[in-house]
Amino acid sequence: MNEISATKLLFSSLALDPLILRAIEETGYTEPTPIQAQAIPHVIAGRDLMAMAQTGTGKTAAFTLPMLQRLLPHASTSASPARHPIRALVLAPTRELAIQVHESVVTYSKHVPLRTTVVYGGTDIKAQKPALMNGVEILVATPGRLLDHVESRNLQLNQVQILILDEADRMLDMGFMPDLKRILALLPKQRQTLLFSATFSDDIKKLAQDFLVDPVTVETARRNAAGENIKQSVCMVEHQDKYHALVELIRSRGVKQVLIFTRTKLTAAHVAKQLERSGIAADAIHGDKTQQERIKALDAFKSGAVMALVATDVAARGLDIDQLPLVINYELPTHAEDYVHRIGRTGRAGASGEAVSLVDGAEERRLVEIEKLLNRKFPREAVVVPSGYQKPIKPAPVRSHHKSAPADDWFSKPYEPSVSSEPVKEKTVASVVTSVKPKQVAALFKTRE
Repeated sequence: MNEISATKLLFSSLALDPLILRAIEETGYTEPTPIQAQAIPHVIAGRDLMAMAQTGTGKTAAFTLPMLQRLLPHASTSASPARHPIRALVLAPTRELAIQVHESVVTYSKHVPLRTTVVYGGTDIKAQKPALMNGVEILVATPGRLLDHVESRNLQLNQVQILILDEADRMLDMGFMPDLKRILALLPKQRQTLLFSATFSDDIKKLAQDFLVDPVTVETARRNAAGENIKQSVCMVEHQDKYHALVELIRSRGVKQVLIFTRTKLTAAHVAKQLERSGIAADAIHGDKTQQERIKALDAFKSGAVMALVATDVAARGLDIDQLPLVINYELPTHAEDYVHRIGRTGRAGASGEAVSLVDGAEERRLVEIEKLLNRKFPREAVVVPSGYQKPIKPAPVRSHHKSAPADDWFSKPYEPSVSSEPVKEKTVASVVTSVKPKQVAALFKTRE
């Protein structure tokens, strides 16, 4: 483990170009965070890196700033696309995180002639093509949409010098492995690879060795640790009383913003609708929402037009909301590590925050796993349901062989091209016959009278 003290350290002492330092100064920052102080020198030196730090501690700038520094020798004011090949590729697991990373790159590269763009699914691929055809040195992308552009021959990755996996634990999850392997096969073998995340399981760390060469590992907090400035508690509640407990929590805390996490898309949509009926402005984001719908919901939440945002774990990564006071786990996540990312939406950049989990009897096993992961036991609180309380209307049951609704599977879907490249096959007589109802088959072969 490599440690570099960040005590009284300034960005100006990290071997960054004056033009980059100027952009940093304009953001109001002067001192790097611990992860930035540790990671930046290694990245500038060209080393492969595995970096672990709590959410909200500046991981994005920790790779963006040294990436810009390394690409400066290739900066060009030429209008020719040939002078602007893709030299750095940043992969992110969600659209929201990709947008956030791109905004950070734009902020810190404003004074240097390096081009950047972002591509992600859920929007018209044709609208993203012009920026790629004009040439960009830095491309931020979600894996599926990147492969869409590869299939459409809108970009080439044969000159990539730096590969960055943001939220690498999710990127290396088995659900992303097919996409990731396809992308890696398109990149030069001689490159610098950086993995950044708040959590790394032991299995993921072993898997990452296949992509890294003699990596440096930096860690600014105990693995899988949650922010100490976040007050965490648990409310034990009967399943049928969860909605009432949620409303009571929101109203008793008197907050103007609350982020609510559910495990399934169905529950997220249902809770948002029930909150609206209870007079609490709410909206939901999950894997079934279009990109425009998700952007609209996030903008409304950030502006204060929406007080409560209900989300599945698709929103646990990449949501950066200043001074978010409260996170509520309406349902505990399937994977204990995702709890860290959920509550990391509050208590960012040193601010204080609160995270409350509503836990029923069926979820106690998940609660034990989270407490074991964090090596701590949460205080339990009871929620009293007033007599005469009318339960909210339950959503219509979904017919399934499973006991519960499936979790949001947005992360686990393998790559599927947006537009099929396979030619449409003509239907044969046999295929027509098999597609016709049994009673109609005889009619196909009936002789004309």
